[in-house]
Amino acid sequence: MKTECVENMCGGKGHVIIKHILGEKELNGKCGLYAQVTIEPGCSLGYHEHHNESETYYILSGEGEYDDNGTKRSVKAGDVTFTPDGCGHGLVNTGDTDLVFMALIIFD
Repeated sequence: MKTECVENMCGGKGHVIIKHILGEKELNGKCGLYAQVTIEPGCSLGYHEHHNESETYYILSGEGEYDDNGTKRSVKAGDVTFTPDGCGHGLVNTGDTDLVFMALIIFD
């Protein structure tokens, strides 16, 4: 599994750690991403839009503020978010522990 640290992802603060569960070959052109993502305290994944794809987050641990196409709400372990094609989202770690979630991007 490949792990990468992305600084200021989508204009966010700090960095985001992405642990790719499946690679391009295993995703077989049907998905853009299947990964465990960690946002450390004080960091965020900036607001961004999805085109010709959708993205789902499944929150494993921690807490944050999720921007769902302009509407903000709190998320915690066990919550699921869904961003359909043509919409946007962002996520800020609002806690004092790592915010960890699974991310899945599916092409339309």
